[in-house]
Amino acid sequence: MGELTNKQKKEWAKTLYIQEGLSQKEIAEKVGVSKVSVNKWANDPAENWERLKQSMLITRETQLRRMYAQLDELTSAIAKREEGVRFASSKEADTINKYTSAIRALETEASIADVVEVCKRLLSYLRPISPQKAKDIAPVFDDFIKHLLKK
Repeated sequence: MGELTNKQKKEWAKTLYIQEGLSQKEIAEKVGVSKVSVNKWANDPAENWERLKQSMLITRETQLRRMYAQLDELTSAIAKREEGVRFASSKEADTINKYTSAIRALETEASIADVVEVCKRLLSYLRPISPQKAKDIAPVFDDFIKHLLKK
């Protein structure tokens, strides 16, 4: 399997932080980056992983519904303007771009997060039954998650 890009490693690290609650050291080891990199990513004000972790308490569908409603309200307000001035200002265009990026990230993030959760549950189920099989399959799950992140 090819090497993950830094962006893919960052996404995987974020998913591990948000969904599994791993320490930054554990994430660094699993993803193959330094703890300093994980710390930098987690504390980036534009990312704010802790806030994202808390926001995951709200269902993905609720978050998406709210974002789509806000985006719709903004684009509807622009459409109601007088003919010839129905375009977004630079500030509005920036806001639209941020909403669409956030929506895309949430949809992608959630699907990866779901995979991580299923893998985690399956390993928890398998460990008491067959510890060796659980140990053998854990790296396969890691490779599968890496593969999904490359898409």
